[in-house]
Amino acid sequence: MANVSIKFNNKDYLLSCDDGQEESLKKLTSFLDKKYNALKDQLGSIGENKLLLITTIKIVDDYFNLKQKVGSQKNKLDEISKKFLEMKSLAIQYKNKKDSEVNNLNVEIDKLKVKIEESNSLYESILDKTTKSLQDIINNTESKSELQ
Repeated sequence: MANVSIKFNNKDYLLSCDDGQEESLKKLTSFLDKKYNALKDQLGSIGENKLLLITTIKIVDDYFNLKQKVGSQKNKLDEISKKFLEMKSLAIQYKNKKDSEVNNLNVEIDKLKVKIEESNSLYESILDKTTKSLQDIINNTESKSELQ
């Protein structure tokens, strides 16, 4: 345990605290002394005990107000976290849906490629047959023309 000499309301006090907490105790005491003196200046001479009680009530009021604000902010943060999780879930669903659509489109593209290849083969076959028929017609015409 460490001993710390502090000043409160212009009086010296020797307080004990855990080792390493000396500076924290001095800061807390200084804060309390400032609050006390501010109320003393504001309210005048109403007695030390009453002034200590009012100072304590003010500090506790500040504490409860801060605690309420922290609770409110925590609730807001929880709500934002919930909304974020909902958005994340929706984004994943959307991505999965789009992935499925892309896969379906790729399947359709593959089917179209097969049809295009079949159509090209059929087209080439028709062209070959047409070319052969035209060649036959030309050959027949030439043959007939030579005969005449």
